Amino acid sequence: MLSGFKQFILRGNVVDLAVGVIIGASFGTVVSALVKDIITPLIGVVGGKPNFSTFSVSLNHSTFLLGDFINAVISFLIIAAVVYYFVVLPINKLVTSVKKGKTIEPDTKKCPECLSLIPVLANRCAFCTSHLHKSAKK
Repeated sequence: MLSGFKQFILRGNVVDLAVGVIIGASFGTVVSALVKDIITPLIGVVGGKPNFSTFSVSLNHSTFLLGDFINAVISFLIIAAVVYYFVVLPINKLVTSVKKGKTIEPDTKKCPECLSLIPVLANRCAFCTSHLHKSAKK
């Protein structure tokens, strides 16, 4: 029972997931600090006070704190924009630039007689034993 648990824990994807969660949490803290300490004050400079937490509506002796909800929505939108423009777009550009220079050569081809997939370097088809010419690459 313990050996199975040990194999599960030491499997690569479990360790990768744990590292990803830890890095994601710390990255979220950094992004939240960026939004709270830099971006939100910039909004305050342009549009007045950026804190809506005091905005509320009372109805039938119930108070709805709409300001807190507005702050949370604005914070979410800012964090989403920061992640998109500073993480997603640069990584997409990097992946695109890396893939541009690479062409993937196929490792199989079709036999011209029986249309079976065979290795590119084969001289005879393993299925119908026909002799293959160099021009029968696809």
